[in-house]
Amino acid sequence: MGFVQRQAPRLHPKRAKLLTSALRSFLRYVRYRGDITRDLAAAVPPVANWSMSSIPRAIPADSVRQVLASISRRTPKGRRDYAIVLLLARLGLRAGEVASLILDDIDWDAGRVSVRGKGGQRTALPLPEDVGGAIAAYLRHGRPCSSSRRVFLRAKAPIRGFLSQVAIGSLVRHALTRAGVKAPTQGAHQFRHALATQMLRHGASLAEIGELLRHRSAETTKIYTKVDLGTLRTLALPWPGGVR
Repeated sequence: MGFVQRQAPRLHPKRAKLLTSALRSFLRYVRYRGDITRDLAAAVPPVANWSMSSIPRAIPADSVRQVLASISRRTPKGRRDYAIVLLLARLGLRAGEVASLILDDIDWDAGRVSVRGKGGQRTALPLPEDVGGAIAAYLRHGRPCSSSRRVFLRAKAPIRGFLSQVAIGSLVRHALTRAGVKAPTQGAHQFRHALATQMLRHGASLAEIGELLRHRSAETTKIYTKVDLGTLRTLALPWPGGVR
C-alpha cells in the first residue's frame, strides 16, 4: 500500500490505475507459484479516476496566434507546419486525423474536407478560406514530389506521409518552443480544446461544439461547461454566513 501511495500521486490517473492493475496481477502470479501464501493483491488500493473530473487544458487564443505568427512560411517545411497548426486550431482536428489526410479528402470546388475520425467515421467539414489557402500554398510550393496520396509529407528522406499522430505532436512541441509559448500541455489536442473554449465563450451551443469536434456522445462535450467560469459563477450558491 505504501508503494502505491508514493507512486500514484506522481502519475496521471490512467497510468496510476495501470500501475495498480499490473501490481495486482504480479502478486496473484507469485501467489500462484507458491512464493507467497497471503493474498496481497487484495491489499493494493484502488485509484480514483472519475470521468471528466478535470478541466480541459487549452492554449489561450493569444498564444495560438503567437504560435502561428512564429512559423516562417518562406520555407517548404514552414508552409507545411503552418497549414498543420492552422488545421488543428481552426477545425479542431485530432493529430491522427491530420496525419492521415489524403489529397482526395479535400473538395476544393465545394470548399470542404472529409475527415476520418474515431472508428473510421467520416465527416465533411467546411474548409475555411485561410486554412484552404495555407494547404494550397504548401501543395504548390512546399510539398515534395511523391506518389503518396497523403497531404502532408516528411520534409526529409524517406519522403512519405507521417506514420502516426506522434509526428504531429512533435511538430507542435517544436512550434511551441520556437514561439516561446508556455502551454498547459505539449500535445496537439490543446488546440482542439482551445477551439471549443473560444466557441463557447462566443455563444456557440454545446450541440454546435460537439458537431464540429465530432463527439459521438453529448456527454463528452459537456466537459467544456467547466471552462465558462462567468456562467458558472452565476449558478454558484452564496456561502453561508457571507464572505469572511
